[in-house]
Amino acid sequence: MRVLIDTNVVLDFLQEREPFVESAARLFERIDAGEIEGFIAATTITNIYYIVRRAAGRVAAQDAIMQVLSDLNICAVNLEILEQALALNFEDFEDAVQYACAVRHGVDVIVTRDASGFVNAEIPVVLPGEIDTINSAE
Repeated sequence: MRVLIDTNVVLDFLQEREPFVESAARLFERIDAGEIEGFIAATTITNIYYIVRRAAGRVAAQDAIMQVLSDLNICAVNLEILEQALALNFEDFEDAVQYACAVRHGVDVIVTRDASGFVNAEIPVVLPGEIDTINSAE
């Protein structure tokens, strides 16, 4: 299963944010085990770095990025993706960019804690704890 992971879920895992860390960690365990192929948009990398650096410093941010780069596939964000994201007319442009990346890379599901950002998505959108249900249904 190919899964695009929203920024908030990656941050839950990296920053061990309660009460969300457990379901995010389970998702990353499944990625590490090769059960799930994880994707994020390239723009997510800069957001993660900025947020982790502010909370825990430069070294922690660099470590977080190294972990993400080793675990996940990075979806390029180029002119085509940005134009597609604009055309989607989503309320949140970051979500639109992530969605355009998901479409481009043929992901099966988007995992997020805020499904409201993907209201008109044609790709299924689930909470991190629901990923087991999706996978077992296939």
